[in-house]
Amino acid sequence: MAAKEHIKRDVIIIGAGMAGLTAALYAGRMNLSVLVLENAIIGGQIANATGIENYPGLPNVSGRALIEATQQQAEGFGAVIDEFDAIQKVNLKEDPKLVETEACIYEAETVIIASGMERRKLPLSEEKKYAGKGVHYCELCDGHMYQDKVIAVMGGGNAAVDAANFLTKYAKKLYLVHRSQLRADEASQTKLRENPKVEIFLETEIKALKGESRLEAIDIFDKASGESRELAVDGIFVNIGVSPHTDLFKDEVELAPDGRIIAGEDCRTKLPGVFAAGDVREKEVRQLTTAAADGTTAAILAEKYITSKKRGNIQW
Repeated sequence: MAAKEHIKRDVIIIGAGMAGLTAALYAGRMNLSVLVLENAIIGGQIANATGIENYPGLPNVSGRALIEATQQQAEGFGAVIDEFDAIQKVNLKEDPKLVETEACIYEAETVIIASGMERRKLPLSEEKKYAGKGVHYCELCDGHMYQDKVIAVMGGGNAAVDAANFLTKYAKKLYLVHRSQLRADEASQTKLRENPKVEIFLETEIKALKGESRLEAIDIFDKASGESRELAVDGIFVNIGVSPHTDLFKDEVELAPDGRIIAGEDCRTKLPGVFAAGDVREKEVRQLTTAAADGTTAAILAEKYITSKKRGNIQW
């Protein structure tokens, strides 16, 4: 087998979501050589959002349109985006950093990890049929579509209960369905229980999704009573946990208990020249705007790191 080609870049960005693309835009604009590696869909989860109303300056934009515009900006400043060359392994402790793909071995002065996360999908065979047609994973992205509609929320942790509280501003009726007891903090639970729009089903499983072209009802099963019933709903928001895309880096950078990368607001990890940006970074608030902010921060500080390294006085 022929040896893989070695290619040098100033910055390699892993992940082409909002954080990664913003980092690519800024790094390219600072005349750095930039490669973005993405082995899934460009834009990540937000690419499938049907309507975004909380991105500054864009009152109503689809996720796909926003991502395409950001991608064009990044490429306009010289960033190269490769979505077909899967990463096989990395060595971020080396200098330069090594990122090996199926085709090449890249050497980089800095690496920005913006690999994002994935919401755990509703574990039913019908999920794909109704994805975006009644089954959703982002209440902030898609909740407005259900003004005066009947909404179900699946999950029992803080994220699910907070999502349910948020969605009550749109729903005429809201069901919270969870297979065990709620784990959310008491204040959030109390707020939800006191809302007259809300009905809570605990120790209850969702067994099936129903509808013609889009979701119209869910079948639920009460484990205590053994009874089944059908609930007419217009949409369901699933919040049963997330899986950060960090398996590739578990032996390289420090991970939090939930699998996210530990890095401060400056996006620096403990490894010089390695940054974490966006949803993959351990932080409290995760929004499109904060992902873009992380990408901006990581790119600007990556350029400063490269400059300090050339001068022989590495700053980290």
